[in-house]
Amino acid sequence: MRNVARRPLLLLLACGVCGYIFEVAAASSNAATARAYVSNEDGQSVSVLNAESGATIATIDVGKRPRGLKLSRDGSRLFVAVSGLPKCPPTVPDEECAKLERDLKADGIAVVDTSARKVIKVLAAGSDPEQFAMSNDGKRLYVANEDVGLLSVVDVDAGKVIERIKVGLEPEGVAMTPNGRWVLVTNESDSSVSVIDTATLKVIKTVPVGKRPRDMAFAPDGNTAYVSGEMDASLYSMSVTGNEPVQRLLQLREAARPMAVVQDSARKRLYLSTGRGGTVAVIDIKDAPRAVQLIKEVPVGKRPWGIALSADGRHLYTANGPSNDVSVVDTTTLTEVKRIPVGSSPWGIVLGPAPP
Repeated sequence: MRNVARRPLLLLLACGVCGYIFEVAAASSNAATARAYVSNEDGQSVSVLNAESGATIATIDVGKRPRGLKLSRDGSRLFVAVSGLPKCPPTVPDEECAKLERDLKADGIAVVDTSARKVIKVLAAGSDPEQFAMSNDGKRLYVANEDVGLLSVVDVDAGKVIERIKVGLEPEGVAMTPNGRWVLVTNESDSSVSVIDTATLKVIKTVPVGKRPRDMAFAPDGNTAYVSGEMDASLYSMSVTGNEPVQRLLQLREAARPMAVVQDSARKRLYLSTGRGGTVAVIDIKDAPRAVQLIKEVPVGKRPWGIALSADGRHLYTANGPSNDVSVVDTTTLTEVKRIPVGSSPWGIVLGPAPP
């Protein structure tokens, strides 16, 4: 017993019937990132990974064009945006894209039981869902419908859309402030961000930012949003509800295409995937908005899009579309330390606990 008592991170469970004592590891930050879920846009699947070892645990068929995804707090449910709108690269003219066959029945949010590793239902979520935010209580989803310029509000328990909110052209990125009061939506073709009050479900303001904004992250107080601009390689800051002027904080190299944004509050950093730039940009924001600094661009796989930070902040994961893999970046050394094969055209990634 003395040896066991010296290990403070272990809990003891006694079995009165069998007379055994079991040692159970206490919850840690590693448990909080036990799983990585990766949406494979062309593979119509989600790869389930052991986040620590990188081993593939399972591949789950979820439907057409899976992209945005969120995990419930307890890790029991995975929500995945699926779309029947054909994939159409920028090189294909809009009139040619319009001729491609569309499957409206495929649109929705697939709900995956992570223990059974299968889709248990698909929630109606408007047309062509791509990215979405989840309310803090898990009862609502705020889903961008890119093709029609709307934000659909989905009641998870009822399984239906309860409101459709007009936003800008080609809405994509959706993020909720930490307090759950506001939802922000990036409008790609309008180069703007819409701010929605979650109590009234009304747009309170629309703010111009960089060209083709894709994603955003919030300062710890939730009052400032950092927004990536793909087409002008920019990073902007904006006040969520105040009247402070929008600021262009950083200009990256021309070849960079800023996409996803993740904040590392402990290190006072932002991480930006650069798409065709093939890197993760690491940005010091401790003096923002007065000054920001590009620390380094870390080379990863081809065209990184979705990114996720482990609960302990030690590792950053990137979904690399054309190279069909996930890069793991050590956030202390700022180097890629592992490359994990996944499905076809990985798009998004989310980290969380193993199923309960």
